[in-house]
Amino acid sequence: MHHVLLFLLLINRVDTMKKYAVIVAGGAGVRMGGDLPKQFLLIDEKPVLYYTLKTFIQAYDSIKIILVLPIDFTEMGKEIIDAYFDKEKIKITAGGETRFQSVKNGLQLIDEEAIVFVHDGVRCLASVDLIHRCYEQAVTTGSAIPVIRCKDSIRIVSENENEAVDRNKIMLVQTPQTFHSKILLPAFQIDYKDRFTDEATVVEAFGIKLILVEGEENNIKITHPMDLWYAEQILKKRN
Repeated sequence: MHHVLLFLLLINRVDTMKKYAVIVAGGAGVRMGGDLPKQFLLIDEKPVLYYTLKTFIQAYDSIKIILVLPIDFTEMGKEIIDAYFDKEKIKITAGGETRFQSVKNGLQLIDEEAIVFVHDGVRCLASVDLIHRCYEQAVTTGSAIPVIRCKDSIRIVSENENEAVDRNKIMLVQTPQTFHSKILLPAFQIDYKDRFTDEATVVEAFGIKLILVEGEENNIKITHPMDLWYAEQILKKRN
């Protein structure tokens, strides 16, 4: 009986945790060409950012979203929210010069204990299942970093030579990188370092062990024009 009660209490704890998604879309997208950042490019007549936001809202109806945008494109972000979403669920803040600063700006809007997802705005193919998987792991262990195995042969190149590396030991890191707020918020108070390429590296520098979860092959980061075509095909199949 005591075991059943403990289980029910744990389930209730999982269900009642606050949830925030910091969607980082502060990049200029220069590799795509043109003046419009890639998060605003269209797939089937809707911006890339629409699909990213939609998936998180589908995952958890109660989730609160913080959208981090280039300061010159905040009005465009507001137009997307007004057209497709409940604006009460989504706040916009300006990005910084680095990803670290952009995420830090978003985290400043969180003032309560919660599970926090940090996700690339241009990873518009992440699934609801992946978001749920990251959440459930982070509730238990404090962190959840989605990764996939490397399929290609890997070589490390130095100044005068190169050598093969066992690809079975290489993992490709994705988002949403997910943490308990009691870990993530204080971690982002440390000084910025050039090696901070994502939230995982920041939290690790803070002294926290990271927990990896299975990512998704289709959870690509829209970077090149061909990625838009690929994303459109995947979204058509899902629909």
